[in-house]
Amino acid sequence: MPNAASYFEIPVTNMQRAIAFYSYVFEVNFEEDIFDDLEMAYFPIDETAQGISGALVKGEIYKPTQEGVLIYLTTSNIDRTLTRTLERNAITLFPIHRHENAGFAVAEFEDSEGNRIGLYQKL
Repeated sequence: MPNAASYFEIPVTNMQRAIAFYSYVFEVNFEEDIFDDLEMAYFPIDETAQGISGALVKGEIYKPTQEGVLIYLTTSNIDRTLTRTLERNAITLFPIHRHENAGFAVAEFEDSEGNRIGLYQKL
């Protein structure tokens, strides 16, 4: 079986605010679209790289929350990325924890929309 996850969607209530937040934090550009009557903003994807990508989504059934599924977004510098979340008024929910023996670090924050989002860095 391939990796279980193939795509993710992060609920937003204010698309422009969410795009501004995630663009700043991860230093990426988003491609905006309307798909099935939903406002979408797609994270960049490199089809030749490992891992998955996803989108910010605004629609009636999408409700930001700190409960439920927790997605971890990959970063090459967890310290810098978490600092950039704070520069955009995010709240740290779980400070950086380095698992040296396992070879990774994680942290969690509340984004501009009220979602609990994880950060993951391979050490």
